[in-house]
Amino acid sequence: MKILVLGGTRFFGIPMVNELLAQGHEVTIATRGTSPDPFGDRVRRIVFQRTDENSVRKALEGTHYDVVIDKIAYCSNDIRYVMDAVDCDRYIHMSSTSVYDPKHMNTVESDFDAVSKELIWCDRAAFPYDEIKRQAECALWQKYPDRNWIAVRYPFVLGEDDYTGRVLFYVEHAMKGIPMYIDNVDAQMGFIRADEAGLFLAHLAGQDLTGAVNGSAHGTISVREMLDYVEQKTGAKAILRPDGDEAPYNDEPAYSINTDRAETTGFRFSVLKDWIYDLLDHYIEQVTQRD
Repeated sequence: MKILVLGGTRFFGIPMVNELLAQGHEVTIATRGTSPDPFGDRVRRIVFQRTDENSVRKALEGTHYDVVIDKIAYCSNDIRYVMDAVDCDRYIHMSSTSVYDPKHMNTVESDFDAVSKELIWCDRAAFPYDEIKRQAECALWQKYPDRNWIAVRYPFVLGEDDYTGRVLFYVEHAMKGIPMYIDNVDAQMGFIRADEAGLFLAHLAGQDLTGAVNGSAHGTISVREMLDYVEQKTGAKAILRPDGDEAPYNDEPAYSINTDRAETTGFRFSVLKDWIYDLLDHYIEQVTQRD
């Protein structure tokens, strides 16, 4: 298939593109052209400004793609710029479980109703992250109901090359005795591993699924469990105080993400606790080497 990837040059975009190439697809990546990527001459490249409507139109018009995978659509205008310009058979939008208000245990796709919610055409700075992602989906559900699209909802994506440094924050603060303020230390939360996040997107390129679909590792873990592991491995003691550094996952409720719909396609997600401790070991080693 002829596949266009908007973004895809870092984090879980890399295993996604590698998998698409391994499957024999003809892949074009569209980015600002400011960052290197590891794909060499195996992909074609388009340079555009994702938030500029004219730039998007000029970059996309005149070429048909079997599938478009859009990893960098955040708001309703981002959706409109692409959907009004591109000629494709299937559009895959990288959404987020942040659309759920709130997430809860066994969160399912129908827990967010993007059809009834008021659609606001907006740019990325108009609202906080969770609301602009909701508006992006509202655009798909309300303005493009007849197009063949998928909205993929992931929780926090974890991996050794996670540029957000969220889990590293907890490990480093615990090991160095830096006080943290954590308001949900016992809340069970769901995550997805970076390589699986990429592989599932590549898997969906060949599926007939439409509408919203969740992706997540099976099972949950709390911040306290992660800190307990770091303490046991290092002998350090995490310091939790109201005046400590604000922790990355604060305000997150206890939740898990139901993946039944995703797994009807034949994809199987991993079990969170089969790999999360190896990831913590990686960050422990990283902090140790820094010191």
